[in-house]
Formats: sequence, C-alpha cells, structure tokens
Amino acid sequence: MADTKLEAKKAEAKKPAKKSKKPNAFKRLIKYLGACKGELKKITWPSAKQTTKNFAIVIGVIVVVGLFIFALDQGLYALLGLVMDTSA
Repeated sequence: MADTKLEAKKAEAKKPAKKSKKPNAFKRLIKYLGACKGELKKITWPSAKQTTKNFAIVIGVIVVVGLFIFALDQGLYALLGLVMDTSA
C-alpha cells in the first residue's frame, strides 16, 4: 500500500505543471480601475459644516501650539540671559 502511494507521488512529480496564464495587461488594468471605482463609491465625504468646524479646530490648535512655543522660546532666552549675564 505504501508502494502505491509512493508511485502515485512519483507519477505526479513527473507530470508537467500547468501554467496559469495571466490575463492581458489591459484586462487587468480595467479590472483594477473598476475596483477603484467601487471603492470610491464607498467613501463618505464630510459636509461643508463639518469641514469648516474641523478647519477651525486645526487653526485653533496651531495658534495654541505656536503661542506655547513662543513663550517657551522667550523663557529659555531669558534664562540663558541670566546664566550668561547678558542683556538684550
């Protein structure tokens, strides 16, 4: 029984492997673009009100972080002036 399995494996190994042909490049491109179109339909875009709100939040955060960095820079410059005994 083991011999028959071994012979079957040998017979399979001798068979030429089937080559799977790739589709034409244009067919693959069309299939890809169709999939992209399907994914674009799934997107939910924000409303104008949401976009304006998010824009205001981003601008606010930029201002706060900018003021923080400015204050930190001025404080460290003043500290350095005390350490170096210079006045500007």
